[in-house]
Amino acid sequence: MKSIERITLLGSTGSIGVQTLDIVRRYPDRFRITSLVAHSRWQQLAEQAREFGAESVVIGDTRYYDELKEALRDTSTEVLAGSDAINHVAKSYRSDTVVNALVGYAGLHPTALAIESGKRIALANKETLVVAGDLIMKEARRKGVDILPIDSEHSAIMQCLDGERREAVRNLIITCSGGALRDMAREELANVTPEMALRHPQWSMGAKITIDSSTLVNKGFEVIEARWLFDMAPERIKVVIHPQSIVHSMVEFTDGAIKAQLGSADMHTPISYALLYPERATEPQEDFSILNHPTLSFSEVDHAKYPALGIAYECLERGGTAACVMNGANEVAVAAFLGHKCGYLDIVGAIRYALDNASFVAHPTLADYDASNIEARELARRYLKL
Repeated sequence: MKSIERITLLGSTGSIGVQTLDIVRRYPDRFRITSLVAHSRWQQLAEQAREFGAESVVIGDTRYYDELKEALRDTSTEVLAGSDAINHVAKSYRSDTVVNALVGYAGLHPTALAIESGKRIALANKETLVVAGDLIMKEARRKGVDILPIDSEHSAIMQCLDGERREAVRNLIITCSGGALRDMAREELANVTPEMALRHPQWSMGAKITIDSSTLVNKGFEVIEARWLFDMAPERIKVVIHPQSIVHSMVEFTDGAIKAQLGSADMHTPISYALLYPERATEPQEDFSILNHPTLSFSEVDHAKYPALGIAYECLERGGTAACVMNGANEVAVAAFLGHKCGYLDIVGAIRYALDNASFVAHPTLADYDASNIEARELARRYLKL
């Protein structure tokens, strides 16, 4: 009989975190939640802590510590707050697996600390590998730590590669829905509002990743993530538009064969695959029939409409801190756009400005990445006049 796997869940109140807890409910004999981390939704975090009997909880925004502490005062759950506490539970001996579903740069240090302590990583925080993929993957190999992707695209690639010889792989093909604005003409993008960009046609996700999907920044980040996760040269990672979001990604082999992983636009599948690997869940979260999807279409990316994708490849070519700068500038610009403080096209404008003006470190340490992240944000704020 398998022992119960203890899980620290970073980002428990977000979309991925909530769906991860769905999987834990389905397999109470396999998983136990030891620590839960959220940014500001303290009421939801308190409810989760009670339901799953968490040993500890962390609220990232320290302003809500007192409310959370009071809400859990009649339990044995330890209540902590702040980024140092998040790092502490990520490194803590009390768990076997860390599910990192934090948003943005905030996920980097917890991942690094979890690897340092030898924990298995189920990774939804793509920024960890976007910013510091070379460093993180080297450290994971050194410590013998598995990093299992939760992104649907990378999970699909992992499934297609399972049992295959890596030298037989010709290309990785990442599919892309095109986001909320895929049917909008390039000339109309200047007038896009946050409300328009948040209407994703297939996936239900958090606000930031939905905006990133509309600009294809998210797809560019997935290319960078795939480069490090699968040790694949950037020129062998392709992106195609696939509006139906049924084929989650593909792998092309040297004999001309192409493997694809298909399924519903439901994140429960890649989450369960990461948590249960090398096993699979015993039943799907929802029934899927290919007969309900008789037409699947694919097309090339319009790089003039989506310049962020090309910028991501450029960052891979430059290496060093380039992708860190892209990520930091994007986080500031997306937040400004969501707050109606800049235009839609200013997101990529801020990224371009930061990359053109930031310092560059070819072989960065974590401290270098921290400094680069700060500089990128300052440059983006300057560009956006915030």
